[in-house]
Amino acid sequence: MDFKSTFVAFLAIAAAMLGVKQYFRGGVFISDVRIDGKVVIITGANTGIGKETAVDLAKRGGRIIMACRDLQRAEAAAKEIKMAANVGDDNVIVEIMDLSSFKSVRAFAERINARESHIDILINNAGVMWTDYTKTVDGNELQFHVNHLGHFLLTHLLLEKLKAAPEARIVTVSSLAHTRGEIKLDDLNSEKSYGRKEAYEQSKLANVLFSRSLAKRLQGTSVTTYSLHPGVVDTELTRYIPFIGNKYVYQVVRVLLYPFFKSPEDGAQTTLYCAVEPSIAKDTGKYYSDCAEKQAAPQALDDDVAEKLWEASEKLVGLNSR
Repeated sequence: MDFKSTFVAFLAIAAAMLGVKQYFRGGVFISDVRIDGKVVIITGANTGIGKETAVDLAKRGGRIIMACRDLQRAEAAAKEIKMAANVGDDNVIVEIMDLSSFKSVRAFAERINARESHIDILINNAGVMWTDYTKTVDGNELQFHVNHLGHFLLTHLLLEKLKAAPEARIVTVSSLAHTRGEIKLDDLNSEKSYGRKEAYEQSKLANVLFSRSLAKRLQGTSVTTYSLHPGVVDTELTRYIPFIGNKYVYQVVRVLLYPFFKSPEDGAQTTLYCAVEPSIAKDTGKYYSDCAEKQAAPQALDDDVAEKLWEASEKLVGLNSR
């Protein structure tokens, strides 16, 4: 094959890859809606989807509170967010919070409740995926704790400040993995058996069930809730997957799967849609993907399981709302 033919073939392959990339980009939130002065809390805002969400909402005038467990990384990310959004120090604030520790979540909520008169948007974004079997300091399986229980507790502790806003939203980042999930009410912490994939799927199903249950409990208030699938996104979430966690293998996989992965910016689009899109202001408790409402899995619509999960979660985090 001569140089010209090789070059043409290369261009054809590149064009095909870009076409596939554009297809898998999914829905894009195109709106100039402003949120000037609104208070936004984002967990895990120092990287990936959370960071891109922070940049966009800061550009729209929001005052962003980054709830992150690593102070050094969060402060570095905050500088980048402020530069990208062209906003001042008062618009992007770093607060330490480790979702794997109920004590840390309570301390964060106490600081926020003491300082803020209200909260307009809470984005439960942070998460872990496919970790080795690990128990948190509170004795819970890591994925179930970080992805569900930590956000369950955080949301409850901030509810009064959310209710104090003229109109507040709670956005919980779940995953399409919820469709393969099962809530093991007799083994929520995977003590009888553990599969890293199965534990992740359970935690993501718990996210959707939590958002749905919370919507029912908040009827008659100014607070609405949303859960979503962001897409298959190229983020640090894959760092615990066997082999993929190796940095050299990870880079090879990124190149091979590049056309099929969303960028973090693209992955943030449905989060942004759920957080600020005016047309869904009353559509509480629903599930979204690619900036559109989608049908959640049948097990995510099981109100009996949702209620039992809620009661079990209250006990595990040390709450009793009854």
